[in-house]
Amino acid sequence: MDLYSGYINKLIEELSALPGIGIKSAQRLAFYLINQPVENVQRLTDTINQARSTVRYCSECYTLTDREKCPICSNTARNHETIMVVENPRDLAAYEKTGKYDGVYHVLHGAISPMLGIGPQDIKLKELIHRLEGDVKEVIIATNSSLEGETTAMYISKLIKPVGIKVSRIASGVPVGGDLENIDEMTLLRALEGRVEL
Repeated sequence: MDLYSGYINKLIEELSALPGIGIKSAQRLAFYLINQPVENVQRLTDTINQARSTVRYCSECYTLTDREKCPICSNTARNHETIMVVENPRDLAAYEKTGKYDGVYHVLHGAISPMLGIGPQDIKLKELIHRLEGDVKEVIIATNSSLEGETTAMYISKLIKPVGIKVSRIASGVPVGGDLENIDEMTLLRALEGRVEL
C-alpha cells in the first residue's frame, strides 16, 4: 500500500536511487524539497541541469571539470613532471585535501577487474601512456588497496618501467580493501610520503 500520493512516491523513488541514499533519507529529502519555496527548488534543478550539460572530462587528466582543462592541470605552479594515477575524481579530491601534493593527476575512471569484465581498454590507460610522451619524470600509482587496485598498479608499472620513467606506489597505511575517499588526510599524507618505487 502506498503511503503517499504518486508524485511523492516517485520523488522518493528517484532520490533513493542516488548512491548512499536509503529510503528514509530519500523521504527526508523529498519532504524537505516539497516544503521549500519554488525558487529554491528551481535553482537546485537548474544547477543540476547545468552541471549535467556542461561538466566533462579534463582534456589532460580526465577529472571532471566545466572547462577544457581543470584548475589543477591549468595551474603552471604545479609540478607537471609528476603524475599521480588515481581511480576516480573522489580519490583526487581526497589527496588534494592534504594540501601537500604539488604534482598533477591522471584519473583512470575505474580499475582492471577481469571478474567484472573490465580490462585495460575500459579505463583511461592509453590516455596515460600518451601523456608520458611529454616531460614526465615520475608516476605515482595511488589506486585503492583492493585486488583490482593492486592488479591495476602492477599492470601500469609493467607498462611504464621499460620507458625509463620512475614508477612508485603509495605506501601502506591505507588499509587493504579501503577506498581512498573514506580515509583521513593524515593517513593519505603518510601513504604519499612513504611511497615505494615499483
